[in-house]
Amino acid sequence: MNKTVLVTGASQGFGKLIAKKFQNEGWNVIATMRTPEREFELTQLSNVLVKRLDVTNTKTINSAIAEGIAHFGKIDVLVNNAGFGLQGPFLHSSEEMVKKQMDVNVFGVFNVTRSVLPYMQQENNGLIINFSSIAGLVGFPHTAVYNATKYAIEGFTDGLQYELNPLGIRLKLIEPGAFKTGFVSSMDRPEVPDNSIYKKGWDATIAQINAMLGEGQDPQEVADITYLAAIDDTDRLRYLVGDDAKQIMEGRTQMDDEAFKTMLIESFNL
Repeated sequence: MNKTVLVTGASQGFGKLIAKKFQNEGWNVIATMRTPEREFELTQLSNVLVKRLDVTNTKTINSAIAEGIAHFGKIDVLVNNAGFGLQGPFLHSSEEMVKKQMDVNVFGVFNVTRSVLPYMQQENNGLIINFSSIAGLVGFPHTAVYNATKYAIEGFTDGLQYELNPLGIRLKLIEPGAFKTGFVSSMDRPEVPDNSIYKKGWDATIAQINAMLGEGQDPQEVADITYLAAIDDTDRLRYLVGDDAKQIMEGRTQMDDEAFKTMLIESFNL
């Protein structure tokens, strides 16, 4: 029997590429998204089941998982990819914006993981791949809340691996750098008034991020690494993806806090 993967956030970006990669490798794919009625490409592929799943809505989560298992018989791998970014000064970010970011990026992962675990426990087998980011390892200007969500996923995954080990369930983390997807264009951003102390730094941050994405890497690399993580039977936890992410982490490990802070301030023209 072919293995089955459930991918959240499969309508675009990394999620769609991951769904297509696994399908191309002969897996059954449960490709989930909030608006499956808008999806046409994945519905044409063999062994792909497109289902509605909103990570903030437990009813849709349970339904997608149950229907996926009814269709394919089991779920071997869960890829918690769904998420978005909140970019802007924390001082100007409303409570509603911050809560939405946490609900999707953190509690969304908790919700889907909690719902799939009973099925994996029953099989005494399974793999959960959680999407973090280089922003889950290093803080960046004007992304403090997004950083917080990815740091949370790092800690959640790191700690949960010990709890799930006796159940035969393993965990992995994917930590991408900057890649050419629609991620930045779909970010939530607060209004930054012209008289804000952050205005100059905010404009510089946007310019720097646009420049980084202009040189961004091929997102197919992330899909390929995610697949490799899924078939990696070792207990390796983290998969840092992208030359930029690796360079940033190398610099972080070689510098003390003060030196690294100075470097980032200069890099973002703050």
